[in-house]
Amino acid sequence: VQLQAFGGGLVQAGGSLRLSCAASGHTFGRYHMGWFRQAPGKEREFVAAVNWIGSETYYADSVKGRITISRDNAKNTVSLQMNSLKPEDTAVYFCARKKYYGDNTAETHYDVWGQGTLVTVSS
Repeated sequence: VQLQAFGGGLVQAGGSLRLSCAASGHTFGRYHMGWFRQAPGKEREFVAAVNWIGSETYYADSVKGRITISRDNAKNTVSLQMNSLKPEDTAVYFCARKKYYGDNTAETHYDVWGQGTLVTVSS
């Protein structure tokens, strides 16, 4: 089972970036998926999650209205469209597979993690 995140880079404040995560080695469409991020010197935090068919989404308050999570089960991918980026969005972004029911924001409910992709937002 593997998750590979890509699409990070350097962007100016106010700009946009799209992250993607490719899954392999498991039945992707059976699992909720999530994105987390870890800024320098900070704990990893929840960003967004999507249910197994993409009909329900969940967001951290800090990104609501600016970030959209989506998935394509035919392509085994989950994406994060990030608009109106701010310097405080600078972090390594991780995609993860949610194995356990319950709190979408809890890291312990996710069992497979991608390697992370760095997003840097300059002011």
